[in-house]
Formats: sequence, structure tokens, C-alpha cells
Amino acid sequence: MTADRHWSDPLTPSEIVEITALVRADDRIGAEPRFWGIAVEEGLARSLAPGQGRPVRLVVMNPAAHAAWEVTGWTSGTDRVEASLASWSPVDAKRPGVSSDEARAIARAAREHPLLKEALAKRGITDTTHVWVDPESITGFEPEDLADRRLSWGTVWYRKSADDNGYARPVAGLVPILDLETLDIIRIEDHGVIPMASEGGNYRSGTWGPDRHVAPLEITQPEGPGFTVEGHRVTWQNWSFRIGFTHREGLVLHDIAYRDGDVERPVLRRAAVNEMYVPYLDADPTAYRKNFFDWGEYGAGPLTASLELGCDCLGEIHYFDAHVLDGVGEAQTITNGVCLHEEDSSILWKHVNTRTGEADVRRSRRLVISFFATVANYDYGFYWSLYQDGSIELEIKLTGILSVSGIDDGKMPAFGRMVSPNVQAPTHQHYFAVRMDTAIDGPKNRLVEVHAEVEEDEELNPWGNAVKMVSEVIASEKDAGRMADASRAVHWRVENTERTNRFGESTAYRLSAMHTTRLFAKPGSIVERKAPFVSKHLWATAYDPNERFITGDYPNQAPLEAEGITAWQQADRPLDGAELVLWPIVGVHHYPKPEEWPIMPVHRIGLRFEPDGFFTRNPSLDLPPSSGGDHCHAPTAGSGGAVAEGHAFHGHDAGGHEHHDHSAHGHHGHEHHGH
Repeated sequence: MTADRHWSDPLTPSEIVEITALVRADDRIGAEPRFWGIAVEEGLARSLAPGQGRPVRLVVMNPAAHAAWEVTGWTSGTDRVEASLASWSPVDAKRPGVSSDEARAIARAAREHPLLKEALAKRGITDTTHVWVDPESITGFEPEDLADRRLSWGTVWYRKSADDNGYARPVAGLVPILDLETLDIIRIEDHGVIPMASEGGNYRSGTWGPDRHVAPLEITQPEGPGFTVEGHRVTWQNWSFRIGFTHREGLVLHDIAYRDGDVERPVLRRAAVNEMYVPYLDADPTAYRKNFFDWGEYGAGPLTASLELGCDCLGEIHYFDAHVLDGVGEAQTITNGVCLHEEDSSILWKHVNTRTGEADVRRSRRLVISFFATVANYDYGFYWSLYQDGSIELEIKLTGILSVSGIDDGKMPAFGRMVSPNVQAPTHQHYFAVRMDTAIDGPKNRLVEVHAEVEEDEELNPWGNAVKMVSEVIASEKDAGRMADASRAVHWRVENTERTNRFGESTAYRLSAMHTTRLFAKPGSIVERKAPFVSKHLWATAYDPNERFITGDYPNQAPLEAEGITAWQQADRPLDGAELVLWPIVGVHHYPKPEEWPIMPVHRIGLRFEPDGFFTRNPSLDLPPSSGGDHCHAPTAGSGGAVAEGHAFHGHDAGGHEHHDHSAHGHHGHEHHGH
């Protein structure tokens, strides 16, 4: 570990290797151990000086012995202290997450299994080299007679050729029940032969006709990027933060602060997408089990896509590699796993003074930190954006391929949409649990819910138009499961309990949940009981280093409802003046469309965190006017119907006086979006 490495920096390959070498030397893990993740123990590490060894924990399994352990240890440091192991704690062998290596191993074994070959032959498939088997998490749906085994169930797909899109051809009616430890098919459910899709789903260039012509759009930054990167610390405009990366969550941002004059004011100690839950809402026998914790049961880190394989970011880009522990205990590098770049973001603020003919406009620029995770058929992009006015946004981009099922001739889906002959896409939902460790102006914060009410006192509201904003302090955890409600203009303030602004208000940031939904499942159903956190749109807890993940440490084959945030809430800890952790739930109800087939245009959801009494006034008043160059000009006469330069706008002000605006009217620039 180098002297300047910060505790929050991603683990390096050398740190991963030195710990796994010590674990491998222990006889209890057997001849063919499996691993699931290594991470810095943040609660211990965040007080360490640069260069010290870091506390870590990893999970190792011995499938032959039906055993698993959580192992803790320390990486080596510049003080020449060698790496060491500290403890081995047994873990229920069913419950560690499934690595990509384990998934590939069971898929290979299943494809060659006699039971599956026999079932495929009934459907005319005799060559299994083009068959895919995706092992899916089975939590809540374990057969009673197999409750003690480490299980999965399989979705089966077929490709007519090596370059075919297998996700367009589901093999309907087949559900293999899989033993992950023995790599065996225990049994197969066969719900009857349904005709295969007669239409392909290839989405590569030229498949559906010649490509259209698209004129070039150049993104140029002649002076280079506006950000500075030192190791994993980034500064841009008035912002500073650190980039981290973990096995479970992927991209993590640490120590986000905004420089206000000469003062570095903290905003968030930590921010990450903590979990993803995707329940499918279809009773079809090959779809009803589909409900996944993609982070807790698989892991965002190893699912992160290398951004060298496409054009995900434009402009002056800085990439960060990501390093993960694979399922067989080796360190793997994801080249260009995280992207850092700037984007033009349309107008930040603008006003035209029609009395003087003066116009002031400032274009918005944002710094975007992003990564993409590919989860079998779906692809998810996560974009944290910092803005020049002190705002923070998280945008989640959903794309990739819909998870589909087969449907018989002449039938229409009851709980989804047709997207291709004999192919239906079930209605489903995507929930993203975000973890935000707040630090508004310091560590002691409170959560306040704000909503609008009509003033009922007629003396105060004689015209019936007065509205008051009502604030409620969320004092303890028993009241800290909250619902968004646009009909009441609900939003939340995170306030510092010790600092006020010049108006006597607590300095604060405002959280707005723009995208929410509710779970459309019966109370008591497995889908509802598996993920009780989706019942609210915001949760809050007092910081506890052991409460890392909203679903608990090991949600795979976990007892329903027993762990995670709903269990933590029972402690009812005080929240007023606490180190506060917010858990916003961003969600979308996805009723598929034919236009989302065979590949889905990006669907965007997200949240916004913006200053609310944090600054004295608009903090972006110091931005210079945009020059724009050739991209920002007023058109001349005859340029496609725009008003020519010098033509006056005639109108009247509020007092009825005629006024003239001699400013030029026309286009003030082209928006460049870099995704």
C-alpha cells in the first residue's frame, strides 16, 4: 500500500492477492474453494492514516463440505507490516452471493445434463452447444425438501447460430432446479411444449436494414478537462470528492464537499447505489420466481462493464480501472470501469430584460461520474452528476434486453405485452436502494419532512389562495420510513443541527424523489416479504458501521423479512443530531412496449439532492458568460424562419406600457449530451 493511498480508495490487485493467498493456505477451505467478494471494513478504516494496512473481509466457501466463512484480515502497509488474517466466522453455506464463475460452472453442467437434454429433445433441440442456462436466485421459492441446499433455478434460452440473440428465444415451460455446490440438476419442471420464437432478435448494425445517416456532432475541450485527479481524489469547480469501488455496490463516492469562499463545506460522507431489486409480476410458471437482489445475490462490482468496449462517454475523459475478486479467488481488473467527464447541460439560469434589451444567460456544466453493470440481459448505467449550483443528481439508465417468456400460438399475455411472435415480456419493476451518509456542514444532521397545506384560517387566507409549508422533524427510527407524495408536494430537508444561515434557518440540503412506485403484489406474498424495504420511498437510520446493506449482509436464501433495514428500525434510535444515513428508494413500474424490442432504448429515473438554505444566495453568480464560439450564435435574416437580427419585439409590461426589445432572437446554442 503506497504512502498516499487513502483508506477509501478501491482495493488494489496486490492487496486482494496477498489476502487470498493467506486464505488459500488454510486447509479448511478444501481443494476447490469458491469466493464471493472482498471489501474494506469501512467502519474501522475511516480513521486510518494514509499508508497504513487496511482492514478487509471476504467470503470463502468449501462446497464439498457445505461450509462457508467470513474471513477478516489486514492488508500490508508502508510500515512493512505484513498482511494477516484476524478471524474466521462461519456463515450459513447457502447464503453467500453467486459469482459469475459459479454461474458459468452451473450453466455448463446444466447444458450437458441428461435431464435437460431429454427435455430439449422434446422441443426439437438436439444440439445443446447453442443453449444458454441462466442460474437465477431462488430466495423465498426454495422447495421444502431442498431447504438446506445451496440452490438456484434456471431460465433456458436457445440460439439458432453463434451470433444469434439467445435472449430473444426463450425455451418456454422448462425450469431446472439446480444445486450450486454439486453443479447438478436436481429436477426439471416441464410445463409443456410451446412453439419457439419464429423471429430473431438480433440488434446489431444492419440487421433490420441499412443504417441511417447521422451528421457528426463533435465534443471539444480545447483547454482540456476542467477537473483535476490526484490518485482517487477529484476536484472540479468548487467540488471535491473521492472515488471508491466495492464488490457489492460498484462505484462509491466518498467525502463530497463544496468550497464556499475559503471554506470546504461537507455535504455527503458517502454515496452509492446499495441494492437493486427486480420483481416480475407474472404468474407464468417460468416467470413467477423472477425476483432478484442483483447486488446482494450477485454483486455490482464483478458485473461492471469495461467502458473500453463502447462509446459511453464523450469529450475529455478520465477512466478509473476497477479491481474485483472473482469466484475462484483471483484478482481481476475491469479496465476503464468508471468514467469521469464533463457535459454541457443546457441552461443553468437566464433572464432577458425586455426594457433594456439586455440578456444574461449561463449555460450549465456538470461533472459526471458513471459506471455500467450488465446483469445477464439487462444493462444499467449509474450516473452521479455534480452541478455548478451545488446540486447533486443520480440518474439511472435502464437499457439492454427485456427478460421474456414464451407464449403459445393464438394467446395474448395476461400480465405483460407481446414483443415478438410467441414471445411476451412480463410486467415487472426495478427498485434501487440508494445509500447516502449525510454530512451537511458537519456530522450532526436531522431529517425533516416538508409538505404543502392550504391555510384554513380565513383571517390569514381571505382569498383562499394561501398555502403553508409544514415541517415535521423525524425524531427517531420508528417514524423514519417515509412516502413521497406529489399531491402534497412532499420533499425532505437534511439539516445541520448546529449551524444556521443568515436568516436563522438551519443550513440544509433538499432531497427530492422524482421516480417512485409501489409494489403491486399481495400482502404476505413471497415477493412482498422478500424486500420489505420497497414499501417506503425513504428510510433513515443512525450510522452503524455494521449496517452496511439495506437487505442485510447475506440476502441470498435468507429468511424473509428477518434482516436489513426493517429489522434495524426496531432499535428506534434518535435521529435528531445523529450521523444520519438516508436510504432513498428509486423505482419504476415497467409495463413493456413493443418499441423496447429487441433492445430497449434508455429509460431514465433518479433523484435530486440540492442546497436549501445552505448558501447565502445563488452560488453560481460567479460563472462567466458563455462564449460558445461557433456553436452559440444568433442567425441572420433568411436562416430558416428565425427572426432576423435587429427586429424589435413589441409588447406591453404589467402596467400597460409599450416596450421594445432590440435584442437578437434566435438559437443560443446546441446542447451536447455525452452519453
